[in-house]
Amino acid sequence: MTNTIADIETSDMILVTGSNTTENHPVLSSFVKRAALKGKKLYLIDPRRVKLADHADNWLRPFPGTDIAWINGMMHVIIQEDLHDKNFIAQRTENFDALKETVEKYTPAYVEAITGIKQEDLIEVARQFANAPAATILYCMGITQHTCGTDNVKSLANLSLLCGHLGKPGGGVNPLRGQNNVQGACDMGGLPNVFTAYLPVGNEEARIKFERAWNVTDLSPTPGLVATEMVQKAYEGEFKSLFIIGENPMVSDPDLNHARKALGNLEFLVVQDIFETETTRMADVVLPSFCFAEKNGTFTNSERRVQRVRKAVDAPGEARRDWEIICEIATRMGYEMTYENSHEIFKEIADLTPSYKGITWERIDQIGIHWPCPSEDHAGTPILHTAQFTRGKGLFHAIEHTPPAEQTDEEYPYILTTGRVLYHYHTGTMTMRTDGLNRLSPECFVEISDKDVQKLGLDSGAMVDVSSRRGKITAKLKVSSKAVEGTVFIPFHFAKAAANVLTNGKLDPTAKIPEFKVCAIHIAPASA
Repeated sequence: MTNTIADIETSDMILVTGSNTTENHPVLSSFVKRAALKGKKLYLIDPRRVKLADHADNWLRPFPGTDIAWINGMMHVIIQEDLHDKNFIAQRTENFDALKETVEKYTPAYVEAITGIKQEDLIEVARQFANAPAATILYCMGITQHTCGTDNVKSLANLSLLCGHLGKPGGGVNPLRGQNNVQGACDMGGLPNVFTAYLPVGNEEARIKFERAWNVTDLSPTPGLVATEMVQKAYEGEFKSLFIIGENPMVSDPDLNHARKALGNLEFLVVQDIFETETTRMADVVLPSFCFAEKNGTFTNSERRVQRVRKAVDAPGEARRDWEIICEIATRMGYEMTYENSHEIFKEIADLTPSYKGITWERIDQIGIHWPCPSEDHAGTPILHTAQFTRGKGLFHAIEHTPPAEQTDEEYPYILTTGRVLYHYHTGTMTMRTDGLNRLSPECFVEISDKDVQKLGLDSGAMVDVSSRRGKITAKLKVSSKAVEGTVFIPFHFAKAAANVLTNGKLDPTAKIPEFKVCAIHIAPASA
């Protein structure tokens, strides 16, 4: 996030897209709803009529996978009506002419033909966004989980740059992180191409710095594989072993039949987790670890705030801290790795990570600090890019709309999109062990519009077979006002009817994220 969560309430206009905020981020959504109650403009652009639509000034429904088109359409309107921030563009950006040329053809009529969004609605939102003194964009995996996910994000950045809504209170482009501490994991180098603080592994100066700190030589300058690439290499027989920590890909990966074959091809699979999962059942070795409430350390949340986590209860059985397990494996493999405690690890993090350098446990004892915090006398940085961007000037990207990797046809006439429900978290490893949550959300469902269920000649509650070009599941129909004609939603939490048996494993070429949000499906009464 370029801005903070609290900063949302200072915005004059909030644009939420690709996010079922009230169910996926219920705490953060309260800031959005309070802003709306204060009279701030709120617009929702999403294929489903999620609950936040009840609080919005308008809800725009694009066809799934058409985000670049409507974003380009908004920019077309803003430029045509001379509403763009010319001073900001001239002083703080480059490549504007290329953007202007690309969006020229994205007239409201052209965009309506691609996206289904009414011309007058597109114009309304574009004007409100451009004329607002400060407008913020909130987005989540409805934007990123596409084969064009990276370009979707760049397009939203284009929109914010165009109107000068970056680097100031109430503005910004703000991704809502999908999992606890995923921001912190990325900050710590939990990506195959970077060290901590996103220093590229190909940067010789960075490699020398870490080699000296860790007393090693010849750190590889070659980026490794992302998770989706590892699974594909395992499927092809090129990848022999895998160590999975705190993840359950046998529910969360796309095209689960493909994923199962891939993990089955491995010669050695290790899974480190706190409970038994569909993935631990396939493992050669399972390493039991502490949960968040059983250890000390830090989390870095969506708004880049580094916060203390304190042990509340003792861990059961033979479970060990994650870092202790990793250190002992490293030591047994010939590299002695030892730390006294989590505090010592954090000191190393601050020493080697420029954006964390000024953060100490003492400073965040009561309240967290937003990185970058380059020194101990620095207060932290709640708002990014106030004076300049990381690269200097902000770069406009001229991006064309590209359709989803899979289209509907006579055999598979419906579009499936997947996501979460309020009562369960990710693959249910923790939440499905809670009786109260299971009562509130006991099983998978197929959310469908009233018009579509009438076409099928079925009733809400009927069991149906849902199939794609990759597999089939059986689940219960649920007629819902959230659903719109032609698009079906299935939550991905439930292993017994795993939505990801159906989803498409095609990847974004840059981020390598699968297209979870669009695939073609067929629905029929459940076979006996």
